[in-house]
Amino acid sequence: MTAMLADPITEAVAAARELLTRRTGASVTLVDPVDLGGSGRTVVIRVRVAENPFQLPRTLVIKQVRETSTESVSRTGLGAGDHTAFLREAVSYQFATALATHTRPGPSLIAYDLKERLLVLSDLGDAAPFTSLIANPDPSSVTNSLMALAQALGRMHAATFGREEDFGALLGRAGVADSRDGLADQVAVAQSDVPAMLAADLGIEVPPAVAAAVARAAKLFGSGGHRAFSPSDLCPDNIIVNDEGVRFLDYEWGGFRDATLDVAYTLLSYPGCLCRLDLTPERAEAMVDAWRAEVVGIWPHLADDDVLHAKLLDAQLVWAWLTTHWFLPDDDTRNAALRRHHLSVPRAAALTTRWSILSEYARFVGHHDLADFAGDVRQALAARWPAAAS
Repeated sequence: MTAMLADPITEAVAAARELLTRRTGASVTLVDPVDLGGSGRTVVIRVRVAENPFQLPRTLVIKQVRETSTESVSRTGLGAGDHTAFLREAVSYQFATALATHTRPGPSLIAYDLKERLLVLSDLGDAAPFTSLIANPDPSSVTNSLMALAQALGRMHAATFGREEDFGALLGRAGVADSRDGLADQVAVAQSDVPAMLAADLGIEVPPAVAAAVARAAKLFGSGGHRAFSPSDLCPDNIIVNDEGVRFLDYEWGGFRDATLDVAYTLLSYPGCLCRLDLTPERAEAMVDAWRAEVVGIWPHLADDDVLHAKLLDAQLVWAWLTTHWFLPDDDTRNAALRRHHLSVPRAAALTTRWSILSEYARFVGHHDLADFAGDVRQALAARWPAAAS
């Protein structure tokens, strides 16, 4: 293990220098560290390569997890309680780096050290945060950004479809025996617990038909014919846009699942965080069409609107179940850990918006029973949190 030094940034830079020196067989000097703002247990730094004997990039990004991820399941959101997060992220970067350059979804992996929980990544340079792009006052600019996001997702899905065995082999080599999506266990818990939560907190009973639809939708995380790689945490603050297009960051929960879950994640206004995205029907349809254009070659049956909309409705339904499991409880500890930025809204407003979106989409595709149920949940949430209705 690297000796403890003066501060986390110094320690991470030293660990990266030692790793790159071992990898290249020659001395590597890293200077001018810039803190890019990791989470409480993660250091993320940009450094300049001053001595570059083997044509390393001029700048690199270092990411080090300073302690094993032992958060309890009280953590809200993606990957809560998953102690394999760093290993999954390292494997996800290995897998993504092996893709053709034009389909690579984010930074390339330059080097890694599983024992030190250290990643050295290519630097994507100065880029526009996606949060700022979708807050642009120009509606056409926002639509273009969302379509670019959908196209990037589609390219990633098309490039990784059929390669789940490769990903599983990399996970196994890293010591992760379970290759399921990192959210699979939470989906199972939410499927079981949310009906009781809705009854106790909102006075809403889940009809058998809705429960059956949730059970079907939950399978999107574990099986099906549209499985492709996803970074999973697709909240806007994990997305940037540079000269190469839309790029995805943070692969701690990366894995294979039904690709429609990624599209539905945006359509349902980012159910894993506190963002609210107001999508007009026209803008949502433009996103769906942009994604479909990239994947219809491998999944030609998705050219049928009825088939596609049924899949997207299932995906939004299971996200609604998960976001309710995460955000309905009044848990100050969980809610205090949530990321906030200028797209964030109060928890009540975020959750109410998602049920409203689900109701509108279900009615749009002709599932009136589900639309009525989702509308009832929205109304009950608005009654519990009156400020959320405004």
